[in-house]
Amino acid sequence: MLSKSNISFLQSLQHKKFRKEHGQFLVEGYKSVTEFANSAYKIQALYHTPAVAPKMLKLSQKINSQEISSAVIEKITALKTAPDVIAVVNIPQWPVLNATTLNKKFTIVLDAIQDPGNMGTIIRTADWFGIENIICSEDCVEVYNPKVVQATMGSLSRMNVHYVNLPQVLAAAKLPVYGALLDGENIYNTNFGIEGLVVMGNEGNGLSDGVKQLVTKAITIPRGGEAESLNVAIATAIFCSEISRNKLK
Repeated sequence: MLSKSNISFLQSLQHKKFRKEHGQFLVEGYKSVTEFANSAYKIQALYHTPAVAPKMLKLSQKINSQEISSAVIEKITALKTAPDVIAVVNIPQWPVLNATTLNKKFTIVLDAIQDPGNMGTIIRTADWFGIENIICSEDCVEVYNPKVVQATMGSLSRMNVHYVNLPQVLAAAKLPVYGALLDGENIYNTNFGIEGLVVMGNEGNGLSDGVKQLVTKAITIPRGGEAESLNVAIATAIFCSEISRNKLK
């Protein structure tokens, strides 16, 4: 049985202030928890209902595990449908970005992405295409937000996410900076080479002025219809696909 104080602590991790204070976040659902258990992330504690107890045997051998009722999980979760498993995971301290981290590969760079669903989809897309690092401006939505974690479907467990002063990092990077802009080169005619930073902008405003000035090559996805704009997560997927296709040439 969980004490009221433990339940209160777990509930608090639904909020950014307390995630930052405790250096921990929640992962909800069996599939996602399993992904984190098999990653470099450290699971501090695991809570599960009796229904999935047999599945928990392998995980519980190396993780502090406790069986609790569905009613208690319903008090903790922010999901519409309560999961059978919730894990408390430590927020990692990522190494400082340097040439080794960025050279000879492509990195997704996000400028003020606000929607948790978009962030989660971008992380999942990057994972699909084998991109290991995502660089975020300091005003991006937090990746440990429960909605983001859920949307990644476990892909966050394989992603290194860095929050930085974006103009400062872009200015210091000795790499091509590809910016998603309306007046750029047609993406389908672009030779991306072997490395670079791919910058995607805010859902409503695109790239900020300070970031836009640091773009070395503007790229656009040509419009064939009448839609006013393209969802940033979809646009990121198109960029990742084209970069992947270029590598196979």
